Amino acid sequence: MKKILLLGSGELGKEFVIALKRLGEYVVAVDSYNNAPAQQVADEREVINMLDGAALDAIVAKHKPDIIVPEIEAIRTERFYDYEKQGIQVVPSAKAANFTMNRKAIRDLAAKELGLRTADYRYATSYEELETAVAAVGIPCVVKPLMSSSGKGQSTIKTKDDIKKAWDYSQSAKRGDIAEVIVEAFVNFDFEITLLTVTQKDGPTLFCPPIGHRQERGDYQESWQPCAIDTRLLDEAQDMAGKVTRALTGAGIWGVEFFIAKEGVYFSELSPRPHDTGMVTLAGTQNLSEFELHARAILGLPIPEITLERVGASAVILADQEGVDPTYTGINKVLATYKSDIRIFNKPSARVYRRMGVVLTYDHTGADVDAVKNRAIELSKLVKVIVS
Repeated sequence: MKKILLLGSGELGKEFVIALKRLGEYVVAVDSYNNAPAQQVADEREVINMLDGAALDAIVAKHKPDIIVPEIEAIRTERFYDYEKQGIQVVPSAKAANFTMNRKAIRDLAAKELGLRTADYRYATSYEELETAVAAVGIPCVVKPLMSSSGKGQSTIKTKDDIKKAWDYSQSAKRGDIAEVIVEAFVNFDFEITLLTVTQKDGPTLFCPPIGHRQERGDYQESWQPCAIDTRLLDEAQDMAGKVTRALTGAGIWGVEFFIAKEGVYFSELSPRPHDTGMVTLAGTQNLSEFELHARAILGLPIPEITLERVGASAVILADQEGVDPTYTGINKVLATYKSDIRIFNKPSARVYRRMGVVLTYDHTGADVDAVKNRAIELSKLVKVIVS
């Protein structure tokens, strides 16, 4: 049995802990607040500020984990190199965690070192630099904090009047203490995909069937699997994903995002852990969910193959108000619908647009993916989050 220290205990971490527990592992779930979703199913819990290096060191020294698994960006990741020197396995690796927790490092690796096609981009550390960067890449463009997730701090600049608003929002909603932002030229893409990529300790790199998704406010709203894509473009995406994960090193699952455009595939972003769009795999679309794949990969357990078992979709359930002790209405309507399911994340508080659950729908392979997706969307509208 391995002792695993999970840094970040959200809904993705919760499903990951469940996968680990089914394999007989021991998990300590850490987050900045108590009773986070993954803490509810873990063996132990800790509440600390993970941007406090001393607090992070103290937790590692206290629990002496075999494996450290980061689930969020707001962590003092430079400490991971020292943990690796102590003989602790960092997932996927200290290098991968440091590069991917900061958009600057991963974008420069992809574009400058590996030569992958990306959107034109610049960096800015002040409002004045942002004005210069926007002038360089052109309008429209997208502004993102170097450290953030789920669209927090991200905005689209459509006119010059949006520049100041974009800067202010990036600073108020960023994670961590890095003020710098990345400014990306707008890519005229046809659609987006997530290519879940599994790297193994002893075995080949494997790819899940591509997942399509739609975003609002920089955060995913629906995802579906499989996403129809030309074989040539899928081969190009797999080649890019293989190159970047090899460069970052380590074993685990990676959520690699791409824009698919007429001129080809654009590398967008990468997460070294289960991806929110990959929650569609909880609908049984694959023989192993993304969480089961991640658990096997980090433990060095065999993954003979990844197969598509049926088509599926996910649609998020969002809160529309702020409050605590959320309850839900409409769950029975979802469960009364054929080939549909639901996951409630059981977060102790809500805020506007916070992801509180997900509806899952599925059908046999060969079924109409759009119909399955639309069913998920309509069912998600039936679930309401009620707060105190």
